[in-house]
Amino acid sequence: MAGGIVAGGVTLGVAEVVSLLVSPDSTPLQAVGGWIVDHTPDGFREWVIGLVGTNDKTLLFVCMGVAAVALAATAGVLERSRRPLGSVLFGVFGVLSLLAAVGRPAASWTWAFPAILGGVAGILLLRSLIERIERFEDMAAVSSAGERDSALAGAVAGGSTSGGTSGSGRTPGSGVALGESSPLTPAELAVERRQVMRGIFIAGGIAVVGGVAARIVGLRSRSVSAERAEVQLPTPSVPAPVSEPGADLSIPGISPYMTANDDFYRIDTALSVPQVSKDTWSLRIHGMVDREITLKYADLAARAPIERLVTLTCVSNPVGGDLIGNARWLGYRLDELLAAAGPHPDADMVLSRSIDGFTAGSPLSVVMDGRDAMLAVGMNGEALPTAHGYPARLVVPGLYGYVSATKWVTEIELTRFDKAQAFWTERGWSERGPIKTECRIDTPRAHGTFAAGKLTVAGVAWAQHRGIKGVEVRVDQGAWQPARLAVEPSIDTWVQWAFDWEAAGSGLHTIWARATDNTGATQTDQQQDVVPDGATGYPSLTVRIS
Repeated sequence: MAGGIVAGGVTLGVAEVVSLLVSPDSTPLQAVGGWIVDHTPDGFREWVIGLVGTNDKTLLFVCMGVAAVALAATAGVLERSRRPLGSVLFGVFGVLSLLAAVGRPAASWTWAFPAILGGVAGILLLRSLIERIERFEDMAAVSSAGERDSALAGAVAGGSTSGGTSGSGRTPGSGVALGESSPLTPAELAVERRQVMRGIFIAGGIAVVGGVAARIVGLRSRSVSAERAEVQLPTPSVPAPVSEPGADLSIPGISPYMTANDDFYRIDTALSVPQVSKDTWSLRIHGMVDREITLKYADLAARAPIERLVTLTCVSNPVGGDLIGNARWLGYRLDELLAAAGPHPDADMVLSRSIDGFTAGSPLSVVMDGRDAMLAVGMNGEALPTAHGYPARLVVPGLYGYVSATKWVTEIELTRFDKAQAFWTERGWSERGPIKTECRIDTPRAHGTFAAGKLTVAGVAWAQHRGIKGVEVRVDQGAWQPARLAVEPSIDTWVQWAFDWEAAGSGLHTIWARATDNTGATQTDQQQDVVPDGATGYPSLTVRIS
């Protein structure tokens, strides 16, 4: 078992080292993890996100690590008991890793090398370690037999079965030839045992240190953090306000009006954050257009930047969930970029593509209707964080992220919904993805105990590009009562709300909330899961009044 685990570590370690010459995303764990992300059933994916939120990728790596250890241990056992099944298992894993690697959207044929060389190294070490372990066991068996010559003679002649036969067909002691050496003393056996264990630990240490070092070197060598820190953002003619008077009610427990970059939710299909230099980045606009154009990052300087407050929402956000955030985005109008290419009259879909292969399909009519859809390069006064799309991403107010918010965007194709499907629509999600009118209760905390008297109920509400007209609160089965709204600087952002409840009557009470947008539509009380176009229902929580 130990030999298999060490050999498995060497497999992954060698693959990490080789990936330095290819791509950090070409390693078996990255490739297989990417394949899992692409092929995870929607229901299970949403269950995991609901359980661990934005830590889903961390959980995936932990599960893959546990699975890799179990697989390697199994290979070690099989190599000893049913040789060469352990080596075959390593080979199968190598082939599957190879297929997963070369099948990635950004892959080339060179992505096969980490899996090939790592697999070969693992198989060779597995066989070597198992042979060394068995040789030690043979020596131990001979030394404990009492009279070595008679025991060996009996084993050779087939007249003695004192040692038994292992599942691999080996008889303990059969690896030591007759007359080869005298039985080892206990002290000599201890030395031999230490040498075997030393070899295993050295190989394991080299695998761990080499693999981790290679991963660190690979990440640092391609990191664009230093480049990003030096980016000078353009100055918009009308900057968005850093803080809007009256937009933040400053109620303890309520979500701040502006979401800090470090607190902004991250949901995407990238297993590791792509590191894209602005110097090599380009955006290709093609498809059903009069003229194909390609923009470099430097080309954007000739265009007029805009800065807007926009709240982004993930379609996987459950009722009352936290997969939503509000930021100040700096970028270039998307309708102007598309107009420069000349969309054909019959085009109705903007199919954007990320460098990692993710695609999103936005309705062309929405992008071109005058809203502040943009190719964003800045977020809250900084260049886009790498985790949020540096050097460029799309932001489209009013659409869920899965149909609009493509990070690390490198390609925009004008096409039709009846001719193409984006990543999530291929998996059964709705094509259009308009954000629904929703609200959330941030405070008081659920299941808390509070004294009778004034208790402030507060939260946020959103209906991007329609705006919020009002929020109402109900306690138990009482009447709906209006909450007070904070200033709403833009119809493209969420708004804070608060309601002062005179809590009376000890015991449990359920608080409900609902929002109405500026079109007069009130969020529905019908409970719906996030699939296929976003969750619905009233948010609620229960508190105890003492």
